[in-house]
Amino acid sequence: MTATASNYKATFILDTRGREESVDDLVEGLKAELASVGAEVTAVENIGRQDFVRTPDVKYTAGVYVQYDFTGSPETPAAVLEKLRLNKLVSHKMIQKA
Repeated sequence: MTATASNYKATFILDTRGREESVDDLVEGLKAELASVGAEVTAVENIGRQDFVRTPDVKYTAGVYVQYDFTGSPETPAAVLEKLRLNKLVSHKMIQKA
């Protein structure tokens, strides 16, 4: 951890349709992807499956919400978003400075 590191909270909605892996395996795989771009993950909270208020697709009415607390440089959130940009598992992403 560098002197300019900050704490962040990332919330992701996972699209688990058609996946054979367990949700816990998917969460751990996503944690490894965060670590690969320099994020030091300090906590993971699987909030669980939640129904959407407004559905983006009639076949996609609920998603698994997961929160990651991590530490990283000011460039880390942008690197995380870029890393997950084409990842079909993560349908929605939000990162806040904690």
